[in-house]
Amino acid sequence: MTTRRALLPSMLGMSMLTLSACEAPDMEGDDAAMPQPGATATATPQEAPGSDEPMGFFITSVGMGNGADLGGLEGADNHCQTLAAEVGAGDRIWRAYLSTQATGGQTAENARDRIGEGPWHNANGLLIASSVDNLHYDNANIRYEYALNERGETVNSGGMGDSPNQHDVLTGTQMDGTAFPPGEDRTCNNWTSSAEGSAFLGHHDRFTRTTPGGSWNAAHASAGCSQASLEQTGGAGLFYCFAANDG
Repeated sequence: MTTRRALLPSMLGMSMLTLSACEAPDMEGDDAAMPQPGATATATPQEAPGSDEPMGFFITSVGMGNGADLGGLEGADNHCQTLAAEVGAGDRIWRAYLSTQATGGQTAENARDRIGEGPWHNANGLLIASSVDNLHYDNANIRYEYALNERGETVNSGGMGDSPNQHDVLTGTQMDGTAFPPGEDRTCNNWTSSAEGSAFLGHHDRFTRTTPGGSWNAAHASAGCSQASLEQTGGAGLFYCFAANDG
């Protein structure tokens, strides 16, 4: 991984490429992706200064090493908290951006309801989103240049020429940030399985292979729940972490 400065698209003199929304095939492959409603891609970003705002968002620099078995939401939250503490941000309450499905006597939990109200900035102080609705409906700044890990490093993207590709991010979540209905497993048994099942994934780089337009939180299903299955389609068991309280 290479540490990179945050980049911000120019607001003037740019032509905007509007990405048409389409329904993602429900398949176990890296070419199944759903663009965000109203999402846009821009050309030639320019350097932007950071800010002194505290970090409130990152992608985990490492997974937990056991595929999509994260020890449930509690284990995932603890992983976020530990990584944040290692870079001096442990004074905030960190939550994993993951949904769970209703099963048995357990009610569903929506990723969007776990992460506080915003705003959230990356490790360089660049604004990712100002609110929950802005995060999900207004083309949030989650893309290759801005979706950094807790160390301020970009996360590998095959679309940007990095190897290995690690743009698949665990979410178990629909595009609006809500949980999938009960039935077909979309959370690897609510983040407790590294064998049977499947998890829904986002693309942090917003690419489907080399084509812009992937959804950051709801691109396609994984091939399975094991570490090897996650790696098969371009992942490493990474997930998003958000600060649920003010810095």
